[in-house]
Amino acid sequence: MTALPVIMAETPSAERDEVALAFVPVYARFPLEIVRGEGTRLFDAGGRSYLDFTSGIGVNALGYNDPGIAGAARRALESGVLHTSNLFHTAPARKLAEALVARSAASSVFFCNSGAEANEGAFKFARKWARGVGGAEKHEIIALRGGFHGRLFATLAATDRPHYRAPFRPLAGGIAIAERDVGELSRMLDPDTVAAVIVEPVQGEGGVRVLEASFLGALRKLTHERNVALIFDEVQCGLGRTGWLFAYERADVVPDVVTLAKPLAGGLPMGAILVNAEIAAAMRPGDHGSTFGGGPFVATVAGHVFERLSDSALLARVRENGAWLGEALRALAARRDEVRAVRGVGYLWGIDVTRPAGEIVAAAREAGLLILTAGDYTLRLLPPLIATREELAHGLSLLEKSLS
Repeated sequence: MTALPVIMAETPSAERDEVALAFVPVYARFPLEIVRGEGTRLFDAGGRSYLDFTSGIGVNALGYNDPGIAGAARRALESGVLHTSNLFHTAPARKLAEALVARSAASSVFFCNSGAEANEGAFKFARKWARGVGGAEKHEIIALRGGFHGRLFATLAATDRPHYRAPFRPLAGGIAIAERDVGELSRMLDPDTVAAVIVEPVQGEGGVRVLEASFLGALRKLTHERNVALIFDEVQCGLGRTGWLFAYERADVVPDVVTLAKPLAGGLPMGAILVNAEIAAAMRPGDHGSTFGGGPFVATVAGHVFERLSDSALLARVRENGAWLGEALRALAARRDEVRAVRGVGYLWGIDVTRPAGEIVAAAREAGLLILTAGDYTLRLLPPLIATREELAHGLSLLEKSLS
């Protein structure tokens, strides 16, 4: 290929690092090379230890070097079949689908490879169902202000990030973003044209905004009345993160579709679309597909992870420790002027701060704590679900030092 010295010379330093590493420069990576993990800790190439409150952006719910996950992976490897495609049945995928259905309000499951894929598939499923009940005009998808649903063309159109969207226009059509307001949604939900509404019960990337149960209940009532599918994007907030296996359980609202990914396979790429009987019945062979989705290796590990995340004792600890964490963060906010607000539930918390969040993330990293942002002035905490109260308290002490 022809070298592009001028372009590379004008590339910002963080991006030049990516170019030098032979990566497309789309990530602003931390200046760390992670070489191993143990429990809630990560270790870099220099041997330094970090308390991890990122969980791989919500993926590593069971932490690092978990013997159960390692054992499941070994069993899957010993079968000699890593991949079959979906031309064949496999026991790991069937058992995982059955477990997801048994523990949820869904009737059927589709497996894919990521959260963005799960949401794209959910849009297709909802449109196919809507076409059957209302004709071709009933195809529009409504998303909410502050939501993040992925970076593919349809999911990006449903994601409220103008600076993510602008370079890639035109995006997929028939998708609009509404305010988090029942009155506006009532005006927008035309039963003749709208196929579905997609909602994160807890908006993770959008500042960790916990949508009220009353709002979600009113939206469920409205979508029922207008014959509109309700999709809950639980890619980040599902599978135990809130202290309930599914985030919709906390609100006592049952959606028509639930999308899952991040922690589902313990760090391996896997997503899932859970659908009710009516939407499942609208689909036919060839309507959708995935070469790798639900492969036997990934499904074996996911089956183990899902069983662990379904454990009532684990979920109770997340609820209890999450309530303690919320109180501790509110106390931190009361004594530190740098903290403006605290929001969250379970092991998913956002902290609004008075100076750029990236500066505090860097300071925390120097102190030995890994945290995330959720906006320019919002910190995000996503500790592994196995984190003890003592580890949470230690993380908060490091965070408070980093605020100075």
